[in-house]
Amino acid sequence: MTPALSSPDYRNLGMQLRILMVAQLITAAASVLAGPDLAGAMIQFAAYAFHVESPLFITLLALYAIAPRLASMPDRLVVATPVLIGMAASVLWEGLMRHGYPDRFGGGILRAMILSAGFAVCVLIWLDWRMRRLSPALIEARLQALQARIRPHFLFNSLNSVLSLIRSAPAKAEAALEDLAELYRVLMSDNRDLSPLSREIELARAYQELEALRLGERLQVTWRTGNAPSDAYLPALILQPLLENAVYHGVEPHAEGGEIGIDIFARAGHLHIVVRNPHRPDAPTRQGNRMALSNIRERLALHFDTEARLSTHQAGGEFVVQVVMPLLLPNLEEAEHGEKDA
Repeated sequence: MTPALSSPDYRNLGMQLRILMVAQLITAAASVLAGPDLAGAMIQFAAYAFHVESPLFITLLALYAIAPRLASMPDRLVVATPVLIGMAASVLWEGLMRHGYPDRFGGGILRAMILSAGFAVCVLIWLDWRMRRLSPALIEARLQALQARIRPHFLFNSLNSVLSLIRSAPAKAEAALEDLAELYRVLMSDNRDLSPLSREIELARAYQELEALRLGERLQVTWRTGNAPSDAYLPALILQPLLENAVYHGVEPHAEGGEIGIDIFARAGHLHIVVRNPHRPDAPTRQGNRMALSNIRERLALHFDTEARLSTHQAGGEFVVQVVMPLLLPNLEEAEHGEKDA
């Protein structure tokens, strides 16, 4: 059965900010309607905000705490729980105000419950419209467009390298063609879902082997993944384009080649990917660096909203790209989705 309303990710910072934004807009609209003039509307806004914001923060904290369990609840509870929590928070807040300031807060608990329930339903309807009617279509189209922008320049270089090996090393040429076919199979597939880190490392290494046919000893890649959870989930084809970008801008332009360092590790509930490649100020500038990184940055935002980031800097003759995203492990995914899918 399709739920009446879909459940937002209450642990996503972007989602929390949107809820707060909607709360302010509703409060402002109510203030304009209730106030006789601009000054009266501003006074009314301050009064309404006093009653709205504290219960809202309490509600968001409670939803953050129970978010993993909320996703596995029956559909009706997924919708009813935020409404009930909001009502309880409003009652708690109004009760505290009545106890502390009996002269200024003499009643209105029932009214607060009704208003908080109505507000919660309005927010859920708006978020549902955004997620179900607007976001999926936009995200699907955008992900496909972004995926198509990943540079395929190495295809022709790889094919030329394979052709040169067919007679001298047919087994090596066959293995290279298998790597190339697998890499392009993934490139052409639907990559909206998340992928295990072990799979992404496998694909990136396949790409590395293809480039090694052409660049030989000029290409050196050092992998440091000892502290990386191989079963962590991340957007498909994030790692391979980072390596491709490092090869294209840090190794290819230099006759002596260079070493690329890839560090992947988990820390404080986040997955970190750090890619370093040589950077020489006197090296010829190659176009496309910003496009490739913007591609990855946009895909991270589409998957994780404000919970992920990509940053770059130059230090010690290196260009460093760092990606930080939420650490998603299979047990968490199953806890959030397993029971509901069943």
